[in-house]
Amino acid sequence: MSRPPFTQMPPGVRAHRLRTRRGAFAVLDAAPAGEPAGTVLLVPGYTGSKEDFIALLEPLAAAGYRAVAVDGRGQYETPGGHGWDSYRLGALAEDVLAQADALATGPTPLHLAGHSLGGLIARGAVLRAAEGGATPFASLTLIASGPGKVVSWQRWKTRFLTAGLPVLGTTGVWRVTHRAKETLPDAAVPDASSGTEGVVSPLGVDGFLRRRWLATTPAQLIATGRTLRHEPDRVDHLAATGVPVHVVSGVRDGVWPIAQLDAMAARLRARRTVISGSEHSPNTERPAATAAELLDFWRALDRGEPVGGVSR
Repeated sequence: MSRPPFTQMPPGVRAHRLRTRRGAFAVLDAAPAGEPAGTVLLVPGYTGSKEDFIALLEPLAAAGYRAVAVDGRGQYETPGGHGWDSYRLGALAEDVLAQADALATGPTPLHLAGHSLGGLIARGAVLRAAEGGATPFASLTLIASGPGKVVSWQRWKTRFLTAGLPVLGTTGVWRVTHRAKETLPDAAVPDASSGTEGVVSPLGVDGFLRRRWLATTPAQLIATGRTLRHEPDRVDHLAATGVPVHVVSGVRDGVWPIAQLDAMAARLRARRTVISGSEHSPNTERPAATAAELLDFWRALDRGEPVGGVSR
C-alpha cells in the first residue's frame, strides 16, 4: 500500500469527477497557469488511489503540464459494481482509454503513467489502442511496474488478502493486517512518512489510509489481486507499438526485482531511471525527484530527442 506524504489538497488542484463514455471517475486535476505543454494521466496501483500522486501534481502543473490523477473503477472515491468482470485488466484498460478520450485536447500530447498495478493497466490501454490502430498516448511511464506477474511471496500475500475479504470483509481484513497499530493510542502511532518531502501530520495520513481501504470495492481488490498473480509478460507486444517508454523505480523493490525491471527496460529500448532513496513507491517516497525525472523525459520527447536505451 502506497502512503502519500500528505493528503491536504495542494494549491491549484481541483477534485472533481471526470465524465467519460464509461462513466464518471474521481480525479485530482492540476492545470498550469497558461496553455499546457501536455497532459498526463496518472493511474494508481493495487490498494491505491489518486492521492498516491498528490505530491507530483503541483510540480508538474508548475512546469506547464496538466496532471490528472484518477481513482479507477471501484477504487476509493470512484464507485464500482460487485461483479469481477468490471475489474478484469481489459475492462480497466478500456476505462483508461475512455479517460484519455475525455482529456484529449487536439494536438497537445497526452502522456500516460501508471504505478505498480496501474502500470499493467496502463500498458493494457496502450496495447488495446494499438490493436485498434490508434495511438492516443505520446508516451508511457511505468513506475515500479514489471513485465508480468509479481514475485512469488507477493502472489501469496495477495492470495491471503483476497481469500480473507469474503470472510472478514474490508473492516476485518484491515484489523488483522493493522493489529499492532490499531492497539496504539493515537499519539503513539508511528510516523511512517519520516524522511519524505512535504510531510504533514502522520495521523491524518493514517486515517486516510483506513478510509481509502474501507471505501475500495472488495470485488476490485479480488479481481486485480488475481491480475497481479497471473498477468503474463507482454513486453514484446508493448515494444512493437513503438510508444516511447520510461521505466522508473526505486533502488529496491519487493514486488518486481530491480534486475527484472532493468531487463524489461532493455527489451523495450526504454529510458531507465532509478530514484535514489526510494523503493516501491518513488511517487510518494521521493516525489520531487520523481517529478523532475518525468518532466525531463517528456521534454526530451517534445524536443524530438532520442530517449530509448538511456539510463539515469
